[in-house]
Amino acid sequence: MQANLITYYQRIPRVGKHILFWLAFITFFAVLYGSFEEDYGKQFQIQLLHLPEKLLATYVTIYFLLPRYLLRERYGLFFLLAVLVLLVSGFIHWTTAKFIEIPMFWPDAYWGPLWYPSKILKSATYIYPVVVLATLIKFFKHWYKYQQATQKLAEDKLSAELKFLRSQVHPHFLFNTLNNLYALTLKKSDNAPEVVLKLSHLLNYMLYECNTDRVPLVKEIELLENYVSLEKLRYGDRLDVSLNITGVNGGHKIAPMLILPFVENSFKHGTSDETESSWVSIDLFVKENMMTLKVDNSKSNGASRDEQNYREGIGLQNVKRRLQLLYQGNYDLRILDEDDSYLVVLKIEMNE
Repeated sequence: MQANLITYYQRIPRVGKHILFWLAFITFFAVLYGSFEEDYGKQFQIQLLHLPEKLLATYVTIYFLLPRYLLRERYGLFFLLAVLVLLVSGFIHWTTAKFIEIPMFWPDAYWGPLWYPSKILKSATYIYPVVVLATLIKFFKHWYKYQQATQKLAEDKLSAELKFLRSQVHPHFLFNTLNNLYALTLKKSDNAPEVVLKLSHLLNYMLYECNTDRVPLVKEIELLENYVSLEKLRYGDRLDVSLNITGVNGGHKIAPMLILPFVENSFKHGTSDETESSWVSIDLFVKENMMTLKVDNSKSNGASRDEQNYREGIGLQNVKRRLQLLYQGNYDLRILDEDDSYLVVLKIEMNE
């Protein structure tokens, strides 16, 4: 019901909203002052009689003084001119009362001369409540629009950064995979055609299926399995690979291309020509809506500091930033860098 009223109000034209405001204001004070003498009709006429000076003071303030002085932080000039507007409006109010209101409703009364400073100041007090109320409404409306614009700008900036980060993943991954293919072709491996086929499936997913904010987790796992198959073809028996996946169903969704960089990193830096016992262990399991990814790989004791620093290259830096933007407060990433192994544990709360 409340939502329907808000929607209906938003559809009212701007002029209609102003008319409703002034009708509500006049009715309120007509009822308030009319209750003293039980004469609501007379008070309603008086409120209408003094409406022009209130309109003048209100609209000069909200459409001239507010944007030119208050919103530009010229507070001194704003308050000085606002007081001047109130005094002029108070004088108009007192003039209207002396020459129209008093003869109309109190013909035998005498309230003083036209130039009567105390009466002018008192008349100004009848005007300032509506001016203050309208100014506050206008000010908070401006503040709300500014906040909305700021939020929209931040969202657009965030969206652009996420798109840029995600666009970086594709060429980075493709470059590494093509290097793998190149290595196989140099060896004239019979596995090269199968690599090309699997690579085409990977590219199809990256180009056409992962261009959304969230993708089914099962799709990301298919990508992971294809990539692991490619690496097995490349390294053969000199690399021991373990892949275990449990608890995943079709209802789980995740941001695309978050899992692969960690797995890719483990293969890229977990194998070494200097050792025959290279290994990579990948475990992914889901409990309720919590996904846990554990990627553990061997590490050569002879790795240089540059090689170790390279582990923090574009792939991992990219995915860390995306995690911060997409899952702030809903993920936990821990990296344990030992002398002979490198372990990544990523937990993501997949609640939308």
